Amino acid sequence: MILYNLFPLLAGSFNRWQSHLQRANEMGFDWVYVNPIQRTGESGSLYSITDYFQLNPALLEPGNSATPDEQCRAMTSQAHAGGLKLIIDLVINHSAYDSPLTREHPDWFVRESDGRIANASCQHGAERVVWSDLAQFDHRHTRDPEGLFRHCLRIVEHLISLGFDGFRCDAAYQIPATFWQRLIRETKINHPHSCFTAETLGCSADETRETARAGFDYVFNSSKWWDMHGWWLIEQYNLVRETAPSISFAESHDTPRLAEELNGNIEGVKQRYLFSALFSAGVMMPMGFEFGARKQLHVVQTKPEDWHANGVDLCPFIAKVNDIKRRFSVFREESLVNVLPYHNPKILLLWKASTKDKGEALLILNKDMNQHQDFATDHFRHFIQAVAPLKDVSPEFPMEFLPEPFHYSLRPGQGIVLVTQRG
Repeated sequence: MILYNLFPLLAGSFNRWQSHLQRANEMGFDWVYVNPIQRTGESGSLYSITDYFQLNPALLEPGNSATPDEQCRAMTSQAHAGGLKLIIDLVINHSAYDSPLTREHPDWFVRESDGRIANASCQHGAERVVWSDLAQFDHRHTRDPEGLFRHCLRIVEHLISLGFDGFRCDAAYQIPATFWQRLIRETKINHPHSCFTAETLGCSADETRETARAGFDYVFNSSKWWDMHGWWLIEQYNLVRETAPSISFAESHDTPRLAEELNGNIEGVKQRYLFSALFSAGVMMPMGFEFGARKQLHVVQTKPEDWHANGVDLCPFIAKVNDIKRRFSVFREESLVNVLPYHNPKILLLWKASTKDKGEALLILNKDMNQHQDFATDHFRHFIQAVAPLKDVSPEFPMEFLPEPFHYSLRPGQGIVLVTQRG
């Protein structure tokens, strides 16, 4: 999956999405991930859903005589016509605290010791984060498990009827695996090509693996937080790799904008996207990243007026990276991965080998976003298994010939992407 995250509050009403969908297509994305589009509760948060079968009025075109569902289907039809598939957030671990469901089906919710409906929460390190606008569904101990399950299945079927091809399952690890197994199984009986991805941020590698075993097609990994030095990412990757493919991202709607974190260092932004795209089977990029956006997305406060260019256009670079990912299968699977030793700690050597064919790759990445770094070797056979010649397919400054001995001064943040075939 090469995912473009179209953030509804930034894109505006459905009729304005076409230009974003077209740009995503032109950059080589094949899927579009959409955050929740249903009617929100009083807080206005996209993830605080009060009615799962009504659409957010902020996404509807004023004066349009088409029904809300028809306006949404017109958008999904446009995406499909352009060769894009769509996944949408499936938020069934909680509802809005002011949702009628809390009154109509009180047994569906977790209760505090004093009888109040519990707010949704998560553990962030030593801190427990609580969302007061969210009511936690009780998937583990409800006295009406079949009713709650059927409600969730209806939500899935409704979103599919609007034209969505799959789901990014919000806080999937908070819901029992047995629930996901049944939901995914029953959905795929009628919709065998539907795709389920699990949001597993904040849980351990073991928890991620257990969640993936419920039948998810993809999970999200934590490569965004890797400092390119420690071993933890490779260990997590290898622990989950054979269970389900994963999706990397350089930023998400939950994180600060990377361009802001890097104080506008565009070479660093490009570096992190290149790494994210080539590290694992899937990659995701939120809208605005391609223009160096620096204002963080917000599930309540973001408005279409926040969409503006910063004098940066990374679309051609991103298109080239996505093309590399699409052309070489070693970058489209959870391939064998290892970080190879090199005497310059500011250079990352990432080796990859396909388990499905004979593809092999070497990424030579300058970790330094501000200065050149030298890379040299007398022979590339020190780093790869193949005896066939390496081909440079880098998105920038590709070389037609790789001399040996090889010496190159990597530009700030630059990555060299080399591919070959094992015998």
